[in-house]
Amino acid sequence: MSPIVTFAPSVPDGIDLVGVPVGSGPEPIGDGHGLTVEALRARGFEGKVGETARFDGVIAVGVGDLGAIDAGVVRRASGSLAKAASSSTAVANRLLDAVADADRPASARAAAEGSVLGPYRFTRYKKAGDQSKLTEVVVVGKGGKRVGAAADLGSAIAAGVLLARDLVNTPAGDLTPAEFADQAEALATSVGLSVETIDEVRAAELGLGCLLGVSQGSDNPPRLVILRYEPANARGSIAWVGKGITFDSGGLSLKSGDGMMTMKCDMAGAAAVLGAMSVLPALAPRVAVTGYLCLAENMPSGRAIRPGDVLTARNGTTIEVLNTDAEGRLVLADGLSLAVEGGPDAIVDLATLTGAAKAALGPRIAAVMGNHEGFVDQVRSAAGRAGESMWPLPLPQEYRKLIDSQVADIRNISGGGSPGALTAGLFLQEFVDGRPWAHLDIAGPAWVDDE
Repeated sequence: MSPIVTFAPSVPDGIDLVGVPVGSGPEPIGDGHGLTVEALRARGFEGKVGETARFDGVIAVGVGDLGAIDAGVVRRASGSLAKAASSSTAVANRLLDAVADADRPASARAAAEGSVLGPYRFTRYKKAGDQSKLTEVVVVGKGGKRVGAAADLGSAIAAGVLLARDLVNTPAGDLTPAEFADQAEALATSVGLSVETIDEVRAAELGLGCLLGVSQGSDNPPRLVILRYEPANARGSIAWVGKGITFDSGGLSLKSGDGMMTMKCDMAGAAAVLGAMSVLPALAPRVAVTGYLCLAENMPSGRAIRPGDVLTARNGTTIEVLNTDAEGRLVLADGLSLAVEGGPDAIVDLATLTGAAKAALGPRIAAVMGNHEGFVDQVRSAAGRAGESMWPLPLPQEYRKLIDSQVADIRNISGGGSPGALTAGLFLQEFVDGRPWAHLDIAGPAWVDDE
């Protein structure tokens, strides 16, 4: 259970544990609740961002260079505080004491996010006993209703992140495409989104040949869920398309045993879209947003697609499937085609798409590429505000010929030794009809073994 975050101008009665910011001096900021430099140095405490030291009734929390504190620092430090307070039921977070007045709303939001996300653990299948006892975090600071509203918004955003994390961590046996769709429908109803679920019969009627082809080797049929947030005063529109392979065995192009161990996470793009959609009513942006969850299971059987088969996407493009383990781009082909038909001003797709992106950027940085430099820059800027790392990769047109097919319009993989992340992006570009589009390859950040 994640802690509930509230806001107060001062530490409420009954809170017997307080987290206070300490710079890299280390020097307590404001009311250090009895902390001294000597006591901190005796513990070897240096004030590094996220460093903690617990004393009687007080947790010192490092915030680093006092001249470089921003929302990202507050988010990380608040997460560390919540983890350090896991044996208590309630803690007051006074990290806003280290923040300038102008930065306080953004920092309050970040403090709430960190407080909820920091102590996260997936415990659905564990016996009770070692879970955090922390149920309440009070963010303390000046600023009144505006800062309090920002903290509330941070809590809502963090709840969306936790939803995505829980979905990614759920075993594929308990999260089939149909179960994922059911959860999406229930969530949409609870927060006020409209929702439409396309089953395998309707998918055939709509010509979603790639979604059906990927899933035909599985006993679990596919789903494509469309979620809509439609404010009355919308100034524009955007579509989010998420890869949702609930388990990826590789199909007949079978993965190794080690390669399959974490493939329950191959639906992380769809999980991110659903988590983000769930927060929109609380954020209330003046932009219409449509989310597409492309849900399928990629399994080997006598019915499975074979290398050499040709599938037809929703937009009429024919695709020679030379490797059934390059299935994510296939389901996205149908999802992107549907998104284009909705007429959005811009499109973002999110997918655990290529090992090449993970090899290039590691587990902490997502690759971003697209057909509109200004829009890609907007996405990167948003990622920076959210504390996420992205790095741009090119889509060189001279590589487009690498996905030409002799028997179909295109093929789903390029030749050996080719730049796999880039040719996957070039493949997806075939389905966006020239609309401003950004592709996020999240193969690395979607699954990280450490905290």
